[in-house]
Amino acid sequence: MSIKGQRYSVIDLFSGAGGLSEGLHGAGLGTLVGSDFWKPAADSYVANHLGVPFLQEDAHDLSPRLLIASAGRVPDAIVGGPPCQGFSSAGAKNGADLRNSLVGAFAALIAEIRPPAFLFENVEGFLTSSNGDYVLALLDPLIEAGYKISIEKLNVANYGVPQLRKRTIAIGSLNSIPRLPAPTHRAFGSPGSSKVGHNALPLTPSVEKALADMPRAADSPSSAHLADHWTKPPSPTDALRYKMLEWGQTMKDLPPELQHPSYLRRANRRVADGTPSEKRGGAPAGIRKVRPDEPSRAITSAASREFIHPFENRRLTLRECARLQTFPDTYSFIGPNQAKSTLIGNAIPVRFAEALGAALTDTLNADDGLSSEPGRLVNFEVTVGDLMSPALKHTVELVKNRYNNQNTSHQAPEEELTLWP
Repeated sequence: MSIKGQRYSVIDLFSGAGGLSEGLHGAGLGTLVGSDFWKPAADSYVANHLGVPFLQEDAHDLSPRLLIASAGRVPDAIVGGPPCQGFSSAGAKNGADLRNSLVGAFAALIAEIRPPAFLFENVEGFLTSSNGDYVLALLDPLIEAGYKISIEKLNVANYGVPQLRKRTIAIGSLNSIPRLPAPTHRAFGSPGSSKVGHNALPLTPSVEKALADMPRAADSPSSAHLADHWTKPPSPTDALRYKMLEWGQTMKDLPPELQHPSYLRRANRRVADGTPSEKRGGAPAGIRKVRPDEPSRAITSAASREFIHPFENRRLTLRECARLQTFPDTYSFIGPNQAKSTLIGNAIPVRFAEALGAALTDTLNADDGLSSEPGRLVNFEVTVGDLMSPALKHTVELVKNRYNNQNTSHQAPEEELTLWP
């Protein structure tokens, strides 16, 4: 995409529907080429980013030669987030999932092409998946290639997104210390988000504010005044469930006779480390009535099936989910409804992507005279909380033992484990 006055351009890998590119464009960066293997993602990206060359290819089949030829030059940065299946704490954790090896493919392409900078984003579970081995799969080839890298776990709510959603972000640079975005908003509704920022920052928009000017949802696609802003009327049983739920309540708050059988089966599941689910925050939500006075819980591919409107006894529409992901209402999602739901749920929120774009620009603008220095991990902030899970502590130790001989730093509250003594 050609943006008037743009200074830097990127290659966007694992682009999905294009939320990252959309946000980067808002920050003044252009996209030289996008790529994703999944057809609904490719169709959606092309529909919204006219003129950007697109490669619908498996990342394992992408070569530096192909990417540079398609882009026309070496980009200023390569950006992207390998698919989060197998990582997300909202889904099954499976470190052996073949798709997870795409982290290595992403790192290898960057190491071979050697753009001045890169941006990596993924779910928070990336830090602990496969006992932390995927963190090493990302870092090892890139540090060897000379990149100075910062990794932080950020909550998108601290950047004006009306949603509580944690993301693992890595920015690397050959020439400078990477800059990561400072919070722009004071969030609430989640302990971690409330510890970031300060009282002078504006409050993160609530669900009610984010959805306030939307037209009434239709009950069929043909009657919708806004694309994807419709939902089927609930069955009598579902209508009763929705009516009985208070804001913030989930399936577990309903009488047993109204709890769905599939929910009861899932409530007995065990998480990967063997901890009973009741000791990890309780049973899965099943359905949840969204609180209007706070940012939303994380929008996933199941949000339009599970999230109930705070004032109307119905599910959220796909367009409302996209709003909470800060996509503009004119943004098109191409494919069947389930594909659209996945595209929206897997996307990086556009407003957060814009903040990352500003940080990436700051990183590219900086020249700290480090181009001749070896690569290293310069910052690794994995939590703002006082405690870490055993899995996260394991990753911390893994990273500490592997990179502690480097000139690294770890900014963390005194209560946290010190990574770099």
